[in-house]
Amino acid sequence: MDLHPLRTEDDYRAAMREISSHFDNEPEPGSPEGDRFEILLTLAQAYEAKHFPVDLPDPVEAIKFRMEQGGLTPKDLEPMIGRMNRVYEILNRKRPLTLAMIRKLHEGLGIPAESLIRPTAESRTR
Repeated sequence: MDLHPLRTEDDYRAAMREISSHFDNEPEPGSPEGDRFEILLTLAQAYEAKHFPVDLPDPVEAIKFRMEQGGLTPKDLEPMIGRMNRVYEILNRKRPLTLAMIRKLHEGLGIPAESLIRPTAESRTR
């Protein structure tokens, strides 16, 4: 069972070839092949997290995504953001989120606070 940490791109590609060969016929969990498959997946995920990190979404994009997921309208954001003109200012990036808005959006919509705290993409480019 010659398994080792994935240290190079070649190690990663070899692991991915073996993993992909099991996608159509996944091994039985708990079997030696299933254990190897699970270990390879874990190693590949660790390699990807280190070498291909995924950045948190822009706060406005996170809000819009959650609105789309939940079938929400700007009107549904009023309890968390304020009057309709304020909601549109936030969604159009004319005004930043306040700490109170961040808390309410996190609690009300379950958006991770880390995503809401980040500067918007537009303000990061200034």
